Amino acid sequence: IQNANDVLIAPLEKFRKEQIGAAKDGKKKFDKESEKYYSILEKHLNLSAKKKESHLQDADTQIDREHQNFYEASLEYVFKIQEVQEKKKFEFVEPLLAFLQGLFTFYHEGYELAQEFAPYKQQLQFNLQNTRNNFESTRQEVERLMQRMKSANQDYRPPSQWTMEGYLYVQEKRPLGFTWVKHYCTYDKGTKTFTMSIAETKSGGKVNGLVTSSPEMFKLKSCIRRKTDSIDKRFCFDIEVFERPGIITLQAFSESNRKLWLEAMDGKEPIYTLPAIISKKEEMFLNEAGFNFVRKCIHAVETRGITILGLYRIGGVNSKVQKLMNTIFSPKSPPDMDIDMELWDNKTITSGLKNYLRCLSEPLMTFKLHKDFIVAVKSDDQNYRVEAVHALVHKLPEKNREMLDILIKHLVKVSLHSQQNLMTVSNLGVIFGPTLMRAQEETVAAMMNIKFQNIVVEILIEHYEKV
Repeated sequence: IQNANDVLIAPLEKFRKEQIGAAKDGKKKFDKESEKYYSILEKHLNLSAKKKESHLQDADTQIDREHQNFYEASLEYVFKIQEVQEKKKFEFVEPLLAFLQGLFTFYHEGYELAQEFAPYKQQLQFNLQNTRNNFESTRQEVERLMQRMKSANQDYRPPSQWTMEGYLYVQEKRPLGFTWVKHYCTYDKGTKTFTMSIAETKSGGKVNGLVTSSPEMFKLKSCIRRKTDSIDKRFCFDIEVFERPGIITLQAFSESNRKLWLEAMDGKEPIYTLPAIISKKEEMFLNEAGFNFVRKCIHAVETRGITILGLYRIGGVNSKVQKLMNTIFSPKSPPDMDIDMELWDNKTITSGLKNYLRCLSEPLMTFKLHKDFIVAVKSDDQNYRVEAVHALVHKLPEKNREMLDILIKHLVKVSLHSQQNLMTVSNLGVIFGPTLMRAQEETVAAMMNIKFQNIVVEILIEHYEKV
């Protein structure tokens, strides 16, 4: 199509100029000779017979010569017309045929490309349909996350390479008292490294007698919340570091922001009293007390309440659940402490079991294998899913695998009574998926993977003997 001018228009234009133009020139010559001949002929016929014989002979010779010229011009004109008439049959049709051939070749190639593209087009239509179908559910999940973000504290900390980071005011001693200087601070819990960089320009470029061209780096020794009545500033806390004597007093932007810093630094209250609550070490890791608690809870459920409607779905009263956890995990309680089945109802026990699993410092399926489990169940091959989950389960630490075996074996029994308790394998997956496989950071992508966490638990229950 781009060469249509060269293939079609140019040959026709050439034919018009050369052939038809030549015919027009022949016609002009014929008209001229014709006019000249008939003019001379008319004069010749008007000659008087009384003219001299020699004059008449000259006139006859001239008329014969003009007749010959007229005859030749007539023949040449007729020849040219005949030539044009014959040439136009191929000089015109050939370019048209070449153009149509190119056009048909274009359409044929387009047809072949369309045939080759058909599978991709069908796949694209399928993907578009799936995207459209998933749009509503995805939008609802994102809306819920958006509402949670809106209702969350303004000091919400996004994912970062640091355990905690942000601006803090540092109390600095001056000749005439104290001043508060804004610093940008970071803290890494793994190495207990605390850094602070001045965020305000100071004359002389020194703070606390130290040049601050680069961040100051310290190793944290302790962190204690500052008593409200001990300082005239709000939201303060003190830290001790190995590299500097004395304490460093810091001020956060708000109470919630101070709590985040204290939590990251394992901060303590100014007057520490051991409360009758769950010890963090006991709660955060799998240990003898935890295994005993899980076994006791399962025994209680299977003994008296495995057919209760909405088992594990309907939660207990928070105050009762907290009281149960305090009782079992109190530092004074023995690791093999029994659960009083007359004191604690079924909902409290099931909620306590879920609460214990959620409070582990790392989920039962571990952060390390979280992504591998998700990728495994995204496969369309059901057999591959089961085999992949089986392989990943055997990569879990021994204690995690032992606890998982105890729990899944119990959930299999629960699902066998689904006609009474309505807790099908799918429903159990919805409840225990996020509990056993919570993501390390709560993001939109993590929320999109919740359904795959549920599928992992479903596979563990359905294929318990194999996995």
